[in-house]
Amino acid sequence: MNSASAKRIDIISDTHGYLSPALLDELEGADLIIHAGDLTSEMDYEHLCTIAPVRAVLGNNDYYRDYGPDVDRLALFTYEGLKFAVAHYREDLPVGSVDVAINGHTHVTKEAQVGRCLVLNPGSASYPRGTRGPTMARMLVKDGKILSTKFIDLE
Repeated sequence: MNSASAKRIDIISDTHGYLSPALLDELEGADLIIHAGDLTSEMDYEHLCTIAPVRAVLGNNDYYRDYGPDVDRLALFTYEGLKFAVAHYREDLPVGSVDVAINGHTHVTKEAQVGRCLVLNPGSASYPRGTRGPTMARMLVKDGKILSTKFIDLE
């Protein structure tokens, strides 16, 4: 399948008030940014919205933040023919009813196929846990298909 007209989705989580220069460089050119919670900065949310459309959810550290009515605990939407669910906690995702389920919270990358659903955690773009440094994920999609997914190291 020709990936020339594919849409690029950049997936981040757990930035906790810090958007690194390396992260901002990687996000340039994204068609959609998904943030899986713990932004902890209204200014960072506004900055991300200047780069590309953003679909974000509230994390456990976002309880007193106000990102507007479009940011809630669960985001369900269709993009390029694929059904997405985004939540900060893995257990809040309706894995059986979507094509792509994205969560954050653990600060550790994970990708798993559960039935027909791709479950993805991009790790933390700012404060990683474990031996791997800061990360994000990138997905190319077209016509209801995931063409590729990969994790990007931000150091």
